[in-house]
Amino acid sequence: MKSKMKLIAAMRIWIVIYPSITFFLYLFGAPLAALPLYQRTFLLTITLVPWMVFAGLPFLDTVVKRVTARNRKAV
Repeated sequence: MKSKMKLIAAMRIWIVIYPSITFFLYLFGAPLAALPLYQRTFLLTITLVPWMVFAGLPFLDTVVKRVTARNRKAV
């Protein structure tokens, strides 16, 4: 059961982080390309970690709860 919860947590994080990184690099990839790798990584993480913790994952949880509640009402 514990490994199933870890897998679900990993999937939740991936569902938010993949599009977030893609969008961030789409917007800022060209200007950041001139910076060294460690600076690009720092800017990416300092921006996206708070996004994940305070907005991305809570938003995903809200969406999942609403969809789950609709499915329970339909049954």
